[in-house]
Amino acid sequence: MTMALWRLVTLVVAFLVVDARSSGRSKYAGGGGGGGGSSSTIGHKSGGDGGGPAAAPEPSNGGYGYYSTNIYDVLSFGAKGDGVTDDTHAFLAAWNQACKVESSMVEVPANFVFLVKPLVFSGPCQNNLVFQVDGTIVAPTSAKAWNGTSLLQWIEFARVHGLLLQGSCTGAINGNGPAWWNSSCKAKGHKTSKSCDIPTAVRFYGSSNVVVQHLAIVNSPQTHLKFDSCQGVVVNNVTISSPYTSPNTDGIHLQDTRYAAVRSSRVSTGDDCVSIQTGCSNIEIFDMMCGPGHGISIGGLGRGGTKACVSDVSVHDVVVHTSQNGVRIKTWQGGSGSVSSVHFHNIAVLNVSNPIVIDQFYCDGRSCHNQTSGVSISDVSYKNIRGTYTQKSNIHFACSDSVPCVGIVVANVELLSARGYDDIPAFCWNSYGEIFSPTVPQVTCLQQGKPKLGQVQSSYDGC
Repeated sequence: MTMALWRLVTLVVAFLVVDARSSGRSKYAGGGGGGGGSSSTIGHKSGGDGGGPAAAPEPSNGGYGYYSTNIYDVLSFGAKGDGVTDDTHAFLAAWNQACKVESSMVEVPANFVFLVKPLVFSGPCQNNLVFQVDGTIVAPTSAKAWNGTSLLQWIEFARVHGLLLQGSCTGAINGNGPAWWNSSCKAKGHKTSKSCDIPTAVRFYGSSNVVVQHLAIVNSPQTHLKFDSCQGVVVNNVTISSPYTSPNTDGIHLQDTRYAAVRSSRVSTGDDCVSIQTGCSNIEIFDMMCGPGHGISIGGLGRGGTKACVSDVSVHDVVVHTSQNGVRIKTWQGGSGSVSSVHFHNIAVLNVSNPIVIDQFYCDGRSCHNQTSGVSISDVSYKNIRGTYTQKSNIHFACSDSVPCVGIVVANVELLSARGYDDIPAFCWNSYGEIFSPTVPQVTCLQQGKPKLGQVQSSYDGC
């Protein structure tokens, strides 16, 4: 075993040791607690090199369990738990009662399988509400169960504040994905027809101080866990899984969400382990096992000429294995806005096709035309990234002709071919930054300093 591969194995073992301490406290500390209250933040920097985002607010108990004095078992509201009977109304009835009472719990008991149709758990609710999943919740297998309503989500928590969604070793949320995947737009080779809408398994919308922990979400029709327009999110010790061939099955999707931490989790899907979209800031992803899948991605951003803003993202102490990508930033031509202050540190990649990617010419397979405007990318660092890649691509910085990438930092990067390729150079296009230590491969293509003022689009930012 070469010294480089030995260092890689050592890093993976170190990750597993850290992950075994999943009962430990997150780096995030403090924050407001309780439903209906305003969220608070602490100006805390993440661990590792180069700083990072401020902390996510947590419930006052630290985000690892509320004390519930009022338990509302869905069986008491008429649920059968036989996997065949529609238990939707029982779930809603239990929620509506628990929502009114402080320190309450909706209990989904073990050893039962509950079939529920699409439903929305609405808030705001009283303080310290727990949704405890000890049994299995399964989705319908036919779009008819949506009865003409939007197919975009199955289980939704809307406008809740201070909620703990918690699983156990016996509980799971099962989206019955195999019944949906063959009808997806990607499987059919087109991407725009509304008839191809397929639901996300669990979505949080307009919510704050939310903790999701110790939960298994499997075989979602599309994205497994989505946070949209949220603030103060902690995802801890969550297992998400679907086959590598399942289309558009992102693990965790963040959109218009601020102050979020994803930690000590395992994600293996047919798409991105974590997808960070426009409107996100102060995001930290750490102590995570990702793969198989498409890696950890920011974007695609700027599609259809839209403005996209992402800032203060830290991804560190992560293992990505058997994946299409390692860590990636992807933007469409023609957009505007910016991606800034992004740190990828202490990452092991094992048999990953493309370990490090910036792609400002992203196109998902359709015909894409060259355009001059673009989403700017600045202040992105890659430090202590080691491992193996399987394609003839290791470091790929493809930046816009009119909006160069600036402030790229590369240090202590060592990427070796798993297939014996030799001397494959890094690729750079219109990218500027600094190299702080010898790297494998050598990144001789990165231009030093900053581009001339005339090369830079004048009004691309505005975030």
